[in-house]
Formats: sequence, structure tokens, C-alpha cells
Amino acid sequence: MRSHARTPILPDRRIPLSDLDYGPDEEAAVLRVLGSGWLTMGPEVEAFESEFAAYLGVKHSIGVSSGTAALHLAYLALGIGPGDEVIQPAINFVASANMTLAVGATPVFADVIALQEPTISPDEVAGLITDRTRAVVVMHYGGHACRLESIIDICRESGIAVIEDACHAPGAGYRVSSASSPMMLGTLGTVGCFSFFSNKNLAVGEGGMVVTNNDDVGALVRAMRSHGMTSLTWDRHQGHAVGYDVVVPGFNYRLDEIRGALGRVQLAKLDTNNALRRRLVSTYREGLQELPGWTIPFARDDEGADHLMVIVAPDEESRTRVAAGLADNGVQTSAHYPCVPDFEAYTAWRDADVGIARAFAARVLTLPLFPTMSGDDVGTICALIRGLAA
Repeated sequence: MRSHARTPILPDRRIPLSDLDYGPDEEAAVLRVLGSGWLTMGPEVEAFESEFAAYLGVKHSIGVSSGTAALHLAYLALGIGPGDEVIQPAINFVASANMTLAVGATPVFADVIALQEPTISPDEVAGLITDRTRAVVVMHYGGHACRLESIIDICRESGIAVIEDACHAPGAGYRVSSASSPMMLGTLGTVGCFSFFSNKNLAVGEGGMVVTNNDDVGALVRAMRSHGMTSLTWDRHQGHAVGYDVVVPGFNYRLDEIRGALGRVQLAKLDTNNALRRRLVSTYREGLQELPGWTIPFARDDEGADHLMVIVAPDEESRTRVAAGLADNGVQTSAHYPCVPDFEAYTAWRDADVGIARAFAARVLTLPLFPTMSGDDVGTICALIRGLAA
């Protein structure tokens, strides 16, 4: 049995956009923490960090309160601030742009490669670099690698940091031309940021992780996530420290013990659940491959984390019609993501030259995908789409 029966949050929706693979192991993890009497950051978080670092093969893994916090701390640890520019994809969750503004820097939006490959374009990156550029954020859309090696080469020539927004990509592999086996996304840039939000492949509700092989960046992130203090409450509770100094201004971005314990269970399931996602995506692709005028991004990627299953309609009207028809049949859908420069808060960037990103945002349709989903459900959705798109 893969999970406990639960009262659905949205009982009128027969097939939700996402769902959790939670069961007795997660319940036992929470009870273990409650029985310990220690709820704030402590041994469970430390163990989760250690296990996550070993899984990725990275030196430093620092648990934080969210993927947004991970991005914020990454920017600060790299010294990004007022007067600096951060190049980033126009198709992404808004956290990357919001945190750029939060540190006083300026977001510079790059277009994506194509509807079939909605990740940041290396050519765009090369053309947008100025003497103010401090970092490039790459986002592995839907758990599929961007053209990372090309972007790293471009940034290396200019002395620019690469921040991997790997929030969609825990467990995804990437084949570097000089390596004999795949490396893990999130570990190839200067720093990698992960999210453990409720709909992610590794889900704990809220939470995130910063990973890096740079000792200085790792030390700064570790300090800043807890007010820059030299010791933690857990250290003092154990008698390993009496007081503390504050060595750098910081934040309350700590990860708590319950989420640390849940993260350990979910990490142990990650490879299996990613494989289940790939199988479902393969079924989707087979059922939708002959839709005239529709595009299936990343159709040939078999090493991604498959966080999202998206299709791109031939036009906005078709997308709206199919989404409405699916909703009428109890199938929840969404759109990942709106084009960031088109948000009201980003009016100053409204003239960004990101035509492919805008077309993608207007026509993308996100379909249900989660590891406990059945192949029959995928077949039902494909049949509905074929009928609605005709």
C-alpha cells in the first residue's frame, strides 16, 4: 500500500494536478520528532543535510525554510547587491526575480530557446552580459536540464557566477561532455537551490536546500540562515556552547525538525518516484504525440526529474478550450509559468525582448502528474484532450 486514504481537499476534482506519496514512513518520522521533544532545527535537519549532500555528491548542503530563502541566501553569499545585474529566464517562478530585487540588484530577463525547450537561451545570456552582470540564474524547467555546460563556459569567460535554480530537479542527471557518467543537477554551478514545497518531487510542505562545493559560500549561507550566529539553540541545548556571537547579519531561514524528518523519508523515495514520473510522462507522450499543432517540450529527455508534464497549444484559444473541457471532466490543470516581465510588479521590464517566453506562457498547459497517479488516469486525460483539441 503506497499511501493512506485521505479526505480529498478538492472532492469535486477527480484527478488533481498533484498529490503526495505519504504513508506510514512519513507518519513514523513525525512521531519520532514529537517523541524527541525537540522541534526546531537539530539532529533531523543535520541528518537530512548530510544525506542530501551524499545523494548529490556535493560538499555543502544547508537546509533552509524555502526555495525562495535558498535563492535569497545564494545571492547574498555571492555578494550580489545594488548596482549589480542578474540575468535570468523570463519563464520561471517569480521568486528568482523577487529575490534579485530584495538584494537591491536588477533582474535582466532572457528569452527561452523554443517552445520545445523553455529554458534560458545561451545565446541570449551571451548577448545580455554587461560589466554589471554578477550572476546568471538558470532554471531547469520541469526537472529538465537547461543547456548548462554552454552557459557555464560563457560565464567562466566573464568571471560570472552560475546559480542553478534546481527547484524542479532533485534527482535529475546531466551528462557533461568530459564526464563518463551523469552528474546531478544543482551541483554544477557555483551554487544550487532546491525547493521542497508541497507539489515538488521531494515534498515536505515548505523548505529548501542550498548546495555548493564552494567553502566560503557554504559557510556564509550556513551562518546567514540563522541570524549569523556562531552557535545554534541545539548546540547550547546539548551543552556544546554557552553563548554565541553574530558574525554577519542574517535571517530566520531555519528548517525545522519535522520537515527535516519528512525530507529524509522523501529523499529515500526520490529515485523510485522519479522513475514512476518518467513512466507516466512516457505514457502521456505516447497518447498525445499526434495532436496536430500541439508541442510536447523535452520529448527526448530520459534523465530529467519530470516534475511537470506540460503541452503547448497551437494558440491561446485552443489552450483555453482544452483547459475548460478538462475542468468540466474533473481534471485539474495549471500553467507554469506566466512571463515574469508581464506581472504588474514588473512593469518597468514590460519592454523585455522575450517573444518566445510570452508565446509559451500564453499557450502552455500543465497536466496532472504525481507518482501515485495511475496510467489509466493518464490514458483518460489523453483521450479527453484528443477529443477537445479536435
